[in-house]
Amino acid sequence: MSSTKARILEVAAELVANSPDGDVSTRAVCEAAGVGAPALYRHFGDKEGLLSAVVDHGYEKYLTTKRSRRPGTDPIQDLRDGWDTHTDFALRNPNLYRLMNSPAMRTPPAAALESHRILTADLRRAAEQGKLRLAPELAAQMIMSANVGVSLMLVSRPTTFTDETLSRRIRDAVHAVVFTPEAMGPETTSAGDEETGAEDEETGVEDVLPATATHLAALLRRTPRPDFTPGESALLGEWLDRLSNTTPEWPYSGHDLTVT
Repeated sequence: MSSTKARILEVAAELVANSPDGDVSTRAVCEAAGVGAPALYRHFGDKEGLLSAVVDHGYEKYLTTKRSRRPGTDPIQDLRDGWDTHTDFALRNPNLYRLMNSPAMRTPPAAALESHRILTADLRRAAEQGKLRLAPELAAQMIMSANVGVSLMLVSRPTTFTDETLSRRIRDAVHAVVFTPEAMGPETTSAGDEETGAEDEETGVEDVLPATATHLAALLRRTPRPDFTPGESALLGEWLDRLSNTTPEWPYSGHDLTVT
């Protein structure tokens, strides 16, 4: 990156961070960077191109800690920490975070896709340990949408969303749906889980089918079976993925499954 382009980008990111509403004009950026408009347009095309570059710059800052993190032995704790790191980044960079998640950004930055891949990889590790109730890809969508949602509310409506424990409460509620009760531990068991547990006790059957299918699918992908042909492995993986996203109806009779 040329020194002029880097200077324009750094100035634009700083102006976005300090702007009352998170918006900046190209004129203000040019004046602060000490360049003419032709230089800005030559490097970034237009204002949208400049803001897209600012978003990429922000994601690079966000991913710095995630890239350097070594996976721990407990993927559940890694995922809790990842949620908290995400929320903390949003609170420390409110204007940038709103821009990073603006629907006006028509093309997702490559770094945003990388962030999603990191989350999915942690969830696959949880699935390999039998700790996941759902397919990793579906669980990643649930966690990411909830994490982004609560973070946007905290930075966009701080006078309404004032509870400092809100992010952690939503994190634990989503994780309780995504992970098995054994993985969550007794300290994060909610009243809703207790009610569900009572219902399961009445029926005498645990909802283990999706979690078991998720576990088997993760193990199959990590270590393909030599006694299956590639076609058989692909078909088995497809069946297991389908069962991973299956919600059993109650009372459960061992069949009549609704696939969502």
